[in-house]
Amino acid sequence: MGVGTSTFVIRWINFITMLLAVTVIGFGVWMSTHDDNCRKSLALPVVGLGAFIFIISIIGFLGALKNNSILLWAYLILLCLILVGILVFTVLAFIVTNNGSGHSVTGLKYKEYQLQDYSSWFLKQLNDAHNWERLKSCLVKSEDCDNLSKKYKTLRQYKSAKLTPIEAGCCRPPSECGYPAVNASYYDLSYHPVSSNKDCKLYKNSRAVKCYNCDSCKAGVAQYMKIEWRVVAIFNVILFVVLSVIYFIGCCARQNVAQYHSKA
Repeated sequence: MGVGTSTFVIRWINFITMLLAVTVIGFGVWMSTHDDNCRKSLALPVVGLGAFIFIISIIGFLGALKNNSILLWAYLILLCLILVGILVFTVLAFIVTNNGSGHSVTGLKYKEYQLQDYSSWFLKQLNDAHNWERLKSCLVKSEDCDNLSKKYKTLRQYKSAKLTPIEAGCCRPPSECGYPAVNASYYDLSYHPVSSNKDCKLYKNSRAVKCYNCDSCKAGVAQYMKIEWRVVAIFNVILFVVLSVIYFIGCCARQNVAQYHSKA
């Protein structure tokens, strides 16, 4: 492969990488618009990763265009660092999200979640008072719980609904408490709870209270975070494979350019 061909290959590789970076940024933007501010913790890092890849692609493209070995080396080194970072994050993401799953309840189409099922990292983040106060305030403002009564007009509709993990954990008391549901946003708390679960006493029908102080709510958030992290981890696996191929081709092309300069 001649030097002209090598630089041509690097230019096209970086053009493809730019398109890939735009895809990553688009994925991050989709994450940020798909959910409210309470649950888009990974959106900004994903957008940042896409922007970083885009900048690196420009460096590689300019290096190939100007036949500048310094820029080409910088491109390969930075791309290698990104690959290492993606690999580390992806492995950690799969480890962190390995634990935790919902529990089926008779008569319900959705699952309930228990905080102790999740990884110690999630427990540390959600049991931190400052973190949880911020999340709780955001969940109250999101009006997810208030909207249940608008989505499900009748008690029958509500009982047959497939609630999200956060709706199941934060908007209602755990089923084991035994409180009868009056409608989608109100429970009859005059009944003595049949369970010793502390969440039974923490639940209130008040819009600002609900079950936001419950472990079941934290578990619902943990389940949502697990799903979000898994989506990003799978996306990162695909991104890692594509970038690895691009890196390998780029190294080969860069080696040809280096050999050309050594002979010149």
